[in-house]
Amino acid sequence: MKRFWLKTLVAVVLILALAPLGACDDNDADTTTPKNNLATDEAPDKSSLRIVSLAPSNTEVIFALGLGDNLVGVTEYCDYPPEAEEKAKIGGFSTVDMEKVIEVAPDLVVATSMHEESVTPELERRGLKVITLAPETLTEVLDGIIEVGAATGKEGVASELVAQMQEKINAVIEKVEPLLEGDKPGVMYVTWHDPIWTVGNSTLTHELIEIAGGENVFADGDGNMETDLETVVWRNPQVILASIGHGSAEDSPVTWANTEGRLSGLDALKDGRVYGIDANLVTRPGPRLVEGLQIVAEYLYPSVFVE
Repeated sequence: MKRFWLKTLVAVVLILALAPLGACDDNDADTTTPKNNLATDEAPDKSSLRIVSLAPSNTEVIFALGLGDNLVGVTEYCDYPPEAEEKAKIGGFSTVDMEKVIEVAPDLVVATSMHEESVTPELERRGLKVITLAPETLTEVLDGIIEVGAATGKEGVASELVAQMQEKINAVIEKVEPLLEGDKPGVMYVTWHDPIWTVGNSTLTHELIEIAGGENVFADGDGNMETDLETVVWRNPQVILASIGHGSAEDSPVTWANTEGRLSGLDALKDGRVYGIDANLVTRPGPRLVEGLQIVAEYLYPSVFVE
């Protein structure tokens, strides 16, 4: 009987001694899962969410909702507001560094349609929550802001921001509408000049031109498109909006439009209506699109919009 109790006592001691080792082994089983709130059963406190943005437009939305302090990672191209450039970089727009994303342990990743094929599935496989913003129209931009607000506990702020943006859009429409009984000015947006790139329909820039009371002379094209000098001359835009600050382009498209001799006969050149415009204000699907809309409207109808 004594031997029985002695063996039992030894077995219990061994079990107790080995239990901590087994627990350590379980914790080390998966080293790829980030240590974030979403890895537990408890929902993270939205006020302390750690957010990663995979696009400059998403970054602008996040800052506009007052969540700048929650951003723990952005792309190398996230340059607005200036505080965005101080955030940790997780790669490029289309070249996301997965390990850097994991390293900053986000609770929420805000992606785009560009990331749906490979990046988003991999992030979700690692236990991260991902929402995707892929707006193709101004209305969808507003909807995306509401979606981010809902995911971050900023529903009220998002609704207020969207209401302010819609108010500015409506103000432009109200001023332009009485002018549309006459001929709309033909407008060309120059994205780049060598080769010549412009925008057709199904782009935010096209929509802004139309809302501002202009007629995109390349509306019969689709998306971002390449054209040639002869076609530009034939279409004879009355107003040329040329991209400024697109990548390393600076104001090269504006200089080209003003100095290319073969464009000198265009109405836009003869009337001095070549304008540079910040590319981010008319192409980046974020809160500043309404600012871009107002500028386009001022260029098209200066007597109405410029005091």
